[in-house]
Amino acid sequence: MTRISDTPTAWDERTQLTTFLDYARDTVRAKCEGASAEHARTAPLPGSPLMTLSGVVNHLRWVEHYWFEVILLGEEDRAPMTDEDPDGEMRIAVDFPLPQLLAEYAENSARHRELVARTPLDQKSVGTIRGGVHVDLRWILHHLVEETARHNGHMDILRELLDGTTGD
Repeated sequence: MTRISDTPTAWDERTQLTTFLDYARDTVRAKCEGASAEHARTAPLPGSPLMTLSGVVNHLRWVEHYWFEVILLGEEDRAPMTDEDPDGEMRIAVDFPLPQLLAEYAENSARHRELVARTPLDQKSVGTIRGGVHVDLRWILHHLVEETARHNGHMDILRELLDGTTGD
């Protein structure tokens, strides 16, 4: 797989933010490349029984749904998490083939990329976060870069423990 670059094609703020988010998304796919179906569903960390490659991919898919669709746009939350099962997206991920989860993640990312392209960075969210705060699209993009990059680190650890694969 040829990975995209983290060097933006232009130096305006939107291009820099979206380039870093796309780079982090692309890294998710790269971390999964060559993983067996068994390894995609295996949780090698004793203290984290839901931490699988499939679980992380599904989590990131639903994280983007939450921030772009629920918080920014104020749409209904369709995520598989509930008060009774706050990690539902991680739990159900092992029921789906990793290529399907990656395709759904890519499909949603493409939709969100289009949303970001037509939305001002200063656009305030319809939904609120802690304390009733309305964040802007700029904050959401920064947060998603951080969240996706952090989970890429988890995927590094998972791959090394599962099959010895290392890399950036």
